[in-house]
Amino acid sequence: MIADLDETIRQLLIEELPVKNGEIEISFEQPKREWSSRLSKPAVNLFLYDIRENNVLRSHQWERFSGGNSEGRAQLKRTSLRADCSYLLTTWAADPEDEHRLLTRCLLALYRFPVLPEPRLVGSLQHPPYDIQARVAQHDVLTDPSDLWSVLDNELRPSLSYIITLALDPWQPVTTPIVHTRILRFGQAEGLPDEPYLAPNSAQVDLVVIGGSVRDGETGAPQGGVAVALKDTGYVATTDTEGHFILGSVAPGGYTLIVWPLDKKPLQKKVQVPADSGDYDIEV
Repeated sequence: MIADLDETIRQLLIEELPVKNGEIEISFEQPKREWSSRLSKPAVNLFLYDIRENNVLRSHQWERFSGGNSEGRAQLKRTSLRADCSYLLTTWAADPEDEHRLLTRCLLALYRFPVLPEPRLVGSLQHPPYDIQARVAQHDVLTDPSDLWSVLDNELRPSLSYIITLALDPWQPVTTPIVHTRILRFGQAEGLPDEPYLAPNSAQVDLVVIGGSVRDGETGAPQGGVAVALKDTGYVATTDTEGHFILGSVAPGGYTLIVWPLDKKPLQKKVQVPADSGDYDIEV
C-alpha cells in the first residue's frame, strides 16, 4: 500500500508541476550525501521518515459489510485503522533560486489537494473506505529537522512536511448470528468494583431494544427507506439499505409493529418483547 502511495504522489506531481520528458527527477530515497552527489538534473525528494497511528481518527466500532442470510447470520468486521505517513519534501538543483522555485511549485501543487482525488489513486489505494486526507507544511512529528539531517549526513535544506492519512484494514471478517434483542438491566449493584453484579433482592428494571428487517414478500429483497414504529411508544425508525431497523428501549410486554411501505398501505404485526424466537422481521 505504501508503494502505491509513493506512485500516487509521483503521478500527482508529474501532472501538477508539471514534469515533462523527465526533466525533473522524483525520488523517494533517503536524501543522504551519497544520493545527492549523484544527481545530474533537478530533483524532488520525498523521504518517508515516520508512520504512526492517527489516534484522533481511531475507531473501535464493528460494521456489518453484508446482510443476514437464510440461516440468520451476518458478517462483521472492525472499522479500518488510520495511519499518518509523514514525508519530508526537499528540492535539489544547481542554483538555490531554481530550488526555491521548484519548492514553491510543489507547495502550491500539494495545497490544491487536501484530499487525494480518487481518479488519481493507484493500486491498493483505489476505492478507499475513507477519503485519503493530506496536510502540507505541518511539522506535527518532526519538530527539529536539523536532527534528521545530521543522521542523514547531509547539509540542512529548506523542506516541507507532507502527511498522508491512510486507512489500513488488518482485520478478518467474523460470521455471527444476527442479534434481534438486547436487554438493558438496571438495579442495585453489589461487589463493586471487583465483582459487579445486581443484588438478587433489589428492584430491577429491564429495558429492551429490538431489531428486525423489512423485506419484499415475493422476492425477499430488502426494503430500504421504510418507516417502522412501535405503536403508542413514540419510537420510530427508518430501514437502512439492507432493510434493517432498530427500535427501543421499551419495557417487556406486547406491542404492535407498524410499517409504512413506500407504495402500499401500512402493515401491522403483533410482537412480544422480548420474543423467544427473536422474530421481528416483516414481509410487505
